[in-house]
Amino acid sequence: MIDSIATESGRARREHTVGSTSATTPVEKSGEHADTPSPLTLPVVLVGVALVAMSISGTAVALPSIGRDLDASGSPLSWVVAGYNLAFAAMTLVAGSTADQAGRRRVFIVAALVFSAGFAVTAFSSSILLTDAARIVSGAGGAGIMAAGGAILASGYDGAARNRAFALMGTMAGVGIAIGPTLSGLLITAAGWRGSFVVYTVVGVLITLGATRLPESRAGDTGRTDWAGSLLFIGALTALMFAILEGPALGWAHPAILLTGIAGVIALTAFVMVQRRSASPVLAPSLVANKGFLGWSLATLTTSIGFLGALVFLPTFLQAAGGLSAASAGLTMLLLTAPVLVMPMVAVTLVNRGVPARLLIMVALVLVVAGNLWLVTLSSIGVVGVVLIPLLLVGVGMGVSFGITDGQAMSLVPADSVGMAAGFLNTLRGAAEALVIAAFSAALLSLLTARLGSPSVAAQVSAGELSGGDPSAKIDAWTWSWQTTQLGVAALCLVLSIIVAVLIFTPARTSTPE
Repeated sequence: MIDSIATESGRARREHTVGSTSATTPVEKSGEHADTPSPLTLPVVLVGVALVAMSISGTAVALPSIGRDLDASGSPLSWVVAGYNLAFAAMTLVAGSTADQAGRRRVFIVAALVFSAGFAVTAFSSSILLTDAARIVSGAGGAGIMAAGGAILASGYDGAARNRAFALMGTMAGVGIAIGPTLSGLLITAAGWRGSFVVYTVVGVLITLGATRLPESRAGDTGRTDWAGSLLFIGALTALMFAILEGPALGWAHPAILLTGIAGVIALTAFVMVQRRSASPVLAPSLVANKGFLGWSLATLTTSIGFLGALVFLPTFLQAAGGLSAASAGLTMLLLTAPVLVMPMVAVTLVNRGVPARLLIMVALVLVVAGNLWLVTLSSIGVVGVVLIPLLLVGVGMGVSFGITDGQAMSLVPADSVGMAAGFLNTLRGAAEALVIAAFSAALLSLLTARLGSPSVAAQVSAGELSGGDPSAKIDAWTWSWQTTQLGVAALCLVLSIIVAVLIFTPARTSTPE
C-alpha cells in the first residue's frame, strides 16, 4: 500500500511525458505538465488512499463476527484477509503500467468501482466462499486505486507541489493504517460487521463519482509490460498461498497441497528465468546483485513480517480470549498502529539532522525483534497490559522503517532505474505480506490441531469460537499456539536482521547513469 506511493513517485521522476488537466472539464492530454490540477484531485485521491489503507488494517477486527455469522473458521475465514492481500500484491504489478497505457483517471474509476462492488457483495454475502471471492475483487480494486492514484498525482503536479502531494499521500496512508482497526471496531459495535462494509461501499462510490471530474492523462512512452513475468509471479504467489493456507486442513501430504506447492516453486523458478531475459523485467537481476539495495529491501521486509501477524490475528484473540469488545480491541490495536503514523516523520527528521540511517534502521529492527519476542508472554489474563509495551515496540520499529527505507534504497540505484527499483520494493513487500499472513495462519492452525487433536476444533478456536467442551482448555491451547508461533516470528526477524546488518554495512556502491 504505502509501497505503491514509492512506486508511482519513482515512475514520475523518470517519466518525461505526463498528462495535463483542466480545472473543470476532464480533457485528455499527454506529453506536457499540468498547469492547473482539478480542485478535486487531491481530495479524491487522498480519501481513496486512506480508504484502502483502512480496509487493509481494519478488516481483521471483523473476523470473529464474520466467522460467527457465516459459520466459518480455519482457512476459509483466513482467506477473508489473505485473499485481499493476495489480489492487492498481484494486481499492483500491472495496475501502474495499465494506468499509464489506458488512462490514469479511467483506471482509477474502474478500480474504485471494483473496490466498492467487492465490499457491497461482502456486506450482503450469505456464504464464506462468496465473501472470500468478493474480498479478492476488493483487493484488486484497492491495488488499482493506489497505483492509479499515485500516477494521477505525479501527472497533475510538478516540483514542490508534487512533493507536497506525495507527502500528503503518505500521511493519509499512515492515517488509514493507524485508525483502521479502531474505526472498524467502532463501526462493528454500532452497526455490525455488515454495516461497516456498507460504509466502505458508500465512501467508495463517492470516490468514484468524484473521480469522474478529474482530468485524464497517459504516459507518452510506456514501453513494454512484462506480462509473462507478471503472470508467472501471480501464479506462483497464488499456488504457494493456497498450499500454505489449506495445508493444515487437508494435511501437508495431501496431493492437492503437494501439487500446488510444486507448481508454485516451478512458477517461481520460471519467473526468475524470465526476468533474466526480459527487456523490461518486473524484477531486475541487477537490483538483487546490489547488496546495499537488497539490504534495505530486506529491512522493510523484516519489519513487515514482525508487524503483520499481530495486526491481522491479535484482534481475534483480544476479543475471544481476552473478553474485549470489537471497539475495545480496535482501540488496543492503536498501540501497534499509531506509531506508524508518527514515526516516519520522526525518523526522516533524525536522518536529516545527521543520525546515520543505517544505525536508525538497526534500532528499528531491534525493536521489532524485541517486541515480537515479548509477545511470547501473551496471556488471556490482563491481556491489554501484557501487549501494551510489545505492540508499541513493534509499531515504533515499523514506523521508522516506513520513514527511511525507500529513500535509502533508492539512493543506491541509478537515477534512471528508480521506478523499477520502487516496483521491486512494492512487489517484494506485497508478496511477503500475503505469504506472512498465510504462514502465520497455517502455523496457528497446525499447532492448535496438534494440541487439541482435531482440525475442525482447531479451526473454530482460531476463529474465536470457544463454545462447547472446555473453554479454558481451548484458551490455553490457543495461547500456547500463539506463543509458539510468535517465537518463530521473532527468530525469523532476528535472522533477517543479522543478514540486513551484513548487507547494509558492506561498503555501498552508488551507480551513476551512463
